[in-house]
Amino acid sequence: MQHVLVIAEAGVNHNGKLETALRLCDAAKEAGADVIKFQTWITEAIITKTVEQAKYQEKNTKVKESQFDMLKKLELSFEDYKKIKLYCDQIGIAFASTADDPASLNFLIDLGIPFIKIGSGDVSNIPYLRYIGSKNRPIILSTGMSTFGDVDTAVRTLNSAGADQITLLHCTTNYPCPKKDVNLKAMLTLKEAFQLPVGYSDHTTGIEIPIAAAALGATVIEKHFTLDRNMPGPDHKASTEPNEFKRMIQCIRNVELAMGYGKKTPTDEEKIISNVVLKRIIASTTIHKGEVFTEDNLTVKRNDKGLSAKYWDLVIGKKAVREYQKDFPINEFYNE
Repeated sequence: MQHVLVIAEAGVNHNGKLETALRLCDAAKEAGADVIKFQTWITEAIITKTVEQAKYQEKNTKVKESQFDMLKKLELSFEDYKKIKLYCDQIGIAFASTADDPASLNFLIDLGIPFIKIGSGDVSNIPYLRYIGSKNRPIILSTGMSTFGDVDTAVRTLNSAGADQITLLHCTTNYPCPKKDVNLKAMLTLKEAFQLPVGYSDHTTGIEIPIAAAALGATVIEKHFTLDRNMPGPDHKASTEPNEFKRMIQCIRNVELAMGYGKKTPTDEEKIISNVVLKRIIASTTIHKGEVFTEDNLTVKRNDKGLSAKYWDLVIGKKAVREYQKDFPINEFYNE
């Protein structure tokens, strides 16, 4: 049975406040998440001051401002993240964060993140991918906004730089993402084409799509997580609140149990039940010793004794070794 790694993507849903970030850690732990993940960046290093917000950001925040100004207000300091990591260690949940620049990446590696998460915005960032690949760490690569060729180039770039543990996350970059745009089957395409572990990063509302992804074989599920969907900020509207997130995890764990190990064989309980449920070969009338078994004097019925009905063709044409009364199970015959 495979354990699906469930990541509560807190992202920027702390709204730039350390106290809110710590509350998110508590909520993710209580919901049963394996990891709580944030996003770490130095605003001046990742964006120019004039680029506009994405349409969903402007719609969700209801504030028209540059991406630079928006991100600057949401930025937490390295010292804040040290406190968050320490708090995660204390309450027993893994801490991770997506680094958007080399300095942030080095800081997070020193902090002890369990994997390097590459956001969809850096799938085509060749110099950064080379830098990440050189770090010899497990990598989780989101693939939103990408073509198959983009993903292929990213994987080759990471491999050539030294990366050998890559998990690909299928996702659609839209907040929230309409169900019709999810295209879950693309996750299976990535798995087959690259022969790598795959997962799913979800931006839909509700919890059914991540559960379906787990059933299709996702090894990682990442979903945006918030304390309150009505809080101000760009990502809250596409995020899941604690109670719903907890329910999603419970469903994913049930899917894990149900997936099993793939071999078709009866369970111990089925073997017991089969003794009284599976059909057996029964005399349909009195059969005398030496009489030939035929379709006229045999039938199949439920019974706890006798030969299984799967031996029907083996029994037909053989002779009875003793007399059988009607409804007696057949368990002996002459094998002439």
